Formats: sequence, C-alpha cells, structure tokens
Amino acid sequence: MIRILIADDHAIVRAGVRQFIADESDMVVAGEAKDGTEVIEMVHSGTWDVLLLDISMPGQNGVDTLKRLKHLKPELPVLILSGFSESQYAVNMMRAGASGYLNKEGAASDLVTAVRTVVKGNKYVSAKLAQMLANDLFAGRNEQPLHETLAEREFQVFCKLASGVSVSKIAEALNLSVKTISTYRTRVLEKMSMKTNADLTQYAIRNRLIE
Repeated sequence: MIRILIADDHAIVRAGVRQFIADESDMVVAGEAKDGTEVIEMVHSGTWDVLLLDISMPGQNGVDTLKRLKHLKPELPVLILSGFSESQYAVNMMRAGASGYLNKEGAASDLVTAVRTVVKGNKYVSAKLAQMLANDLFAGRNEQPLHETLAEREFQVFCKLASGVSVSKIAEALNLSVKTISTYRTRVLEKMSMKTNADLTQYAIRNRLIE
C-alpha cells in the first residue's frame, strides 16, 4: 500500500485529493499537514512513500520545506502540487529535488499516475514541463526566465526577499549568518540585473511568483 502524506493549507484541497485517492486500491492518504512545520514533524516521526507538497503555505513555505526535507529524508519522493503554473516554479523545484510537479487544475488521473511514477524512483514530468525542460536544454541562458538562472539556495533567498522578509529574518529562518544571506542577496541581484529588493518584488509579482 502506498502511504501518502498531503501538505496543503487548504482543507478543501486535502479533501479533494483524499477523494481522488480513495478510488485507488493500492494507495491511501495516511496523513495531512497544513503547513511546513507540521510536514517536517510528520516526516520525521512517520513512514511515508510519497509527499504531496504545496508551495504557498503559511510560515515555512514549500520551497523552504523541500530544502529541509532533502536533508532530513532525501529518499522520500516529493510531488509538488501547486496552484502556480509550471512556467512559474516547476524548473526551480525540480532542481531543488522535487520528483515531479503537478498543477492543481490538472486531471485526477495525472495525480494518480504521478504518485505511481515517483514511488518507483522515477521523475514525473508533464508534457508542458517536458517541453520547458527541452527548451531550457537547447536555449541559451539569456533566453531563460531570470529566476531560473538562480541556484537552489539563491532561489530560496530570492523568494523570501521578494516577499518582503528582511535579511536578518532570512538568516534566522535558514540557520545561516546575516553575512551569508547578504552574499546570496548580492548574487541574486547581480544575476537578475536588479538593484533593490523592491525590484525583486516587482519581478516576482509580474511573473506571478508570489500572491
């Protein structure tokens, strides 16, 4: 039996996923979490075959949670189930260690297929994401969206800066020094050819990376 943990701050989404999975004889939703802190606690204390993880959650978001999970349980397949389209987060989340990326507007059959795929140790890639990855492979770096040029930790810091989180608060949340976060901030601004945090916020809003 495939034991699934759902992490989403919307109860109606968790209920919907539970209903989809209920028809599958080889799967069971064995746990639910409403934020990143609960996810970490449940992964640490329980046994799961796959995690369905939302990006936009209160407190510790999906980007931060995925980063921590890859250190805590690197072998646990994590499927990103998000309201954001593939073009916004998929490439960066796959680079960060996600096993697959699903849009919440997709078909229930896609979710079931994705779960079975990642449990076997494979990556789940939708047709749209496959095309994006192919374009990324053959295109020059200048043709990539700016946020896709960021390394894993840089992208994590970018998301927080764009959301208005201070350097000191980011340092505290990521257990890094203020100096280290300041260095990441400098790299992010340089790579994205921007000068201020406000520029990052405007970019994130324009590209629908924050709500």
